[in-house]
Parts: sequence; C-alpha cells; structure tokens
Amino acid sequence: MICASCHSTEAVTGETRCARCAPAVPLAPFVPPGPPLRSPVGLGRATVVMLGVMAASDVFSLWGDWRMPHSRTMAVFALAQGVLLLATAVVYLCWLWRVRTNAEVFDASSQSKARWWTIGGWFVPFVNFWFPRRIVLDAWDASAPQGRPAGHGLVDLWWTAWVAGLVADRLLRVETGAGMLAVADGIDLVAAVLAAVVVLKLTRMQHEKALQGPLLPTTALG
Repeated sequence: MICASCHSTEAVTGETRCARCAPAVPLAPFVPPGPPLRSPVGLGRATVVMLGVMAASDVFSLWGDWRMPHSRTMAVFALAQGVLLLATAVVYLCWLWRVRTNAEVFDASSQSKARWWTIGGWFVPFVNFWFPRRIVLDAWDASAPQGRPAGHGLVDLWWTAWVAGLVADRLLRVETGAGMLAVADGIDLVAAVLAAVVVLKLTRMQHEKALQGPLLPTTALG
C-alpha cells in the first residue's frame, strides 16, 4: 500500500502510513511492582507458640506471687521472663510486618499508616498507645473476606488488655505486695491470650483471602 504522508510503497498492508510517518506510540509510565503476597501462616504459628509460652510464664508468676514473692527463685525467673518477652516481641513484630505488607497487597488504600510505623509505632512515646492498634485494624479490615464485615471487638479487647498491662507494670509493680504483683501478672496473662487469638484470627483471614485469588469488582459480577 502507498503511504498517505510520503507516498512511498512501504506502508504495511492494513495501515495508511509507513513506519517512518506513523506517529510514535506513547510508552506507558513505569509502575514499580507492589510488595509480594507472602504467607503469614508460619510466622503466625511461631508467634502463637511464643505467646503461649509467655502466658504459661504469667501463670507461674501468679503462683510465685503468692507462694514466694521475694525469693531468689522469683528474681531469677523475672529475668528469664524479660528475655522471653524480648524474643516474643521480635517474632510478633516479624509476623505483624508480614500481615501489614500483605494487607497493602489486598487493599493499599485502607492502610492509614506508613509501613515503617508497623515497627516504630510501638517505640515512639505517646503514639504507641494507639498507632499499633490502628495498624492491626487496617490489616484486619483489608484481610476480611469480600462482603463480610470485620468487627473490631476482638482487637479492641486485646488492645485494652495490652494498655492496661502497660499501666499495671508501671504502677502496680512499684508496690511489692503479693496482691499487686498478682494483679499485674493477671492482666499480662489476659493480654497474652487475647494477642494469640488475634494472631490466629488475622492469620487465618489472610490465608483464606489469598486462597480465593484475585476478586472481581462487584459491578463486574452483576
């Protein structure tokens, strides 16, 4: 065929202009790939195990608070419990980073806090009283199956127990009485159990949503 612009015979069949005269096709802007979707199941199980050990240590502390509150045994155990708490925190934060990243894959628009707050939110004064809860809630909502509301009651109950435990550790443990120590350990026990339940639930939600595969928009299903 003859090119409509330069009248050469180089136009490809079905085209009106040759390759030299045809307008350049604009390149699509480069969009960097999003974070990969990774299974939270392994980290979730490890976190639940660590929280379960923490809960067991709280039970032992409750017993020790009444039977031998000022013994050398309890002093050594308190040191070991601190090391266990640090190890549990590391595993928990690895799990939380994983579910926060997955939540961004599911629905990036629902994440109200930058990803780095997943770690930093626990250590920055004042904001650590509500940022971690918000991050968990955002991941919770993004991981909920389509069409099913994700109630926040369980997360709110866990966070209330966690904050109460922080306050109890700073106030009640100043008092050396067995009763005050037992109250603080009891709150820590409840917080550890509720944290394990939240981890189990959120891990299962993300796993089930990942197995569903990409979801079509609601309008396309109608």
